[in-house]
Order: sequence, then C-alpha cells, then structure tokens
Amino acid sequence: MHPIVVAVDFSNTSIHCIEYAIAVANKVKSNIILVWVDKITAQESLYPDTSNQNRNEAKKRFEELIRQYGKKMSKGLKIDYKLRRGKIHNEVDSVASQTGALLIIAGTHGISGFEELWIGSNAFKIVTHSSVPVITVRHDFKVTKTIGSILVPIDSSQDTMLKLPFVAELAQYFKSEVHIVATHSSHLKSIQRLSEKNSREASMFFERHNIQYNQDSIVSNDITKAVIAYAEKIKVDLIAIMTERETPMNILMGPQAQQLINQSPIPLLCIHPH
Repeated sequence: MHPIVVAVDFSNTSIHCIEYAIAVANKVKSNIILVWVDKITAQESLYPDTSNQNRNEAKKRFEELIRQYGKKMSKGLKIDYKLRRGKIHNEVDSVASQTGALLIIAGTHGISGFEELWIGSNAFKIVTHSSVPVITVRHDFKVTKTIGSILVPIDSSQDTMLKLPFVAELAQYFKSEVHIVATHSSHLKSIQRLSEKNSREASMFFERHNIQYNQDSIVSNDITKAVIAYAEKIKVDLIAIMTERETPMNILMGPQAQQLINQSPIPLLCIHPH
C-alpha cells in the first residue's frame, strides 16, 4: 500500500489539501501521511529556542485533524502524521521516498504577474525537488469525490509522453475521461508535426488501456494561459504536466510549469522525467 503524503503548515490551504487527499486516497486505497516541517533551528533564530513548544503544538493540532478527518477515510485506511525539521521541500520528499509514497499533495495560494517572478513558493519547490508525482491544489478549488476528466497537454518533446502511465493509472481508478491536447507555441509546421505525432501516440496508449479519450490542439504564444483557458472551458478536474528545465522543445517545463502552478485554478499533476 503506497501512501499519499500531504504537506501541512496548518493554513487553510493545507487543510483544504487534506480534504482533497481523502477523496483520492479513498479511491486508490491509500493511507495518508501528513507532514509538518519546523524550518527554523535554534542556531538560526535570534530568539529563544521554541522548537519543542512548536512541535508539541503541532502534535496537538495533528491529533485534532485526525479526529476530525479520520472518520472520512474508507474502512481500513488511516491518517498518520510526521514532524520533521529542515527545508520543507527536502523533508516532504524525504518522507515520500522513505514511505514509498504514491504521490505528494501540496497547496498553493496562486500568484501572478511580477510577484511570481520573485517568489519561490514552497509548492513549486516541492514539485521541482520531488522524486514522486505531485498534485498542487489551490485553496479555492472545490473538492469533489471524483476526478471525472483529466487534461493532458502534449508538446513536441520526448519527455512529454512520460506522464502517460501515471495519468492512465489515475484514470483507471476514477474512470476518468482523458483530454489529449497537442500544444503549439510555434507556427512552424515541422514543430507542430512532432506535437501531433506525440498526440496520436498518446491516443493509442490510452486506447490500449481502455481509457476513454478525445483529442484536440491549441496554438498560442502564451501556452500557460491557453492551457488554463482550455481546461476551464471543458471543465476538467486535473491538468497533467511534466516539470523540468525548459528547452525549446518542451514548452510545458521549467518557467511554463511554474506559471501553471502559480496561475491554474485547477489542480495540477506534476511529474518529473526521472
């Protein structure tokens, strides 16, 4: 049984993530591990060491959360918690690796414009350092018990195809419909043909796995906005992207991925090529 790890700082956003995690965990039959990280050490602080006090307070709050949300878990499943100290993204990934987690769920407040150029949000750091898939969830996303449809943007890179197996796994659990969309940021036909080729291969992949799908394409100079607008138009429940450094071939990685994490009102499934 592979657990789901949820990053918790006791904000409303992270509590919202617990509700989202429960909906996923009940479908995939996973336990949930809540992780809180004390990111300040006594040596770094100008004030008296309050780490034990912070940890005791965190324990109390976790026990309250488990009493409140544990009853929403399916029979045989449970919610547990871990307290760690260090950098949030490192510790969350460490717990995920040590427990063989299926995925990590992290909250994001959503930022845009100049702010996102300067703020390295914890959600994005978790995504870029994670060794397992990550779902980021906005604080204002309405949680339901299902993931009825998944948007799968496909670009012209080889790595774009690596998200398909995990998407297929989720789609089978939730009986989701998959929307394959070839994305074009270039008007060059040679580049567009690569995206369309990958899109056809993706459709064959989902067909082999008996997953309902449809295909489309979009052309835009701003792929981030175009993908979000398309997702909102067809009312999908999840957008699946690859996250890594950006090259001219993989337009949904690097900065594009960060913009999607910051701006998308719809949860994002983020997967590393490795």
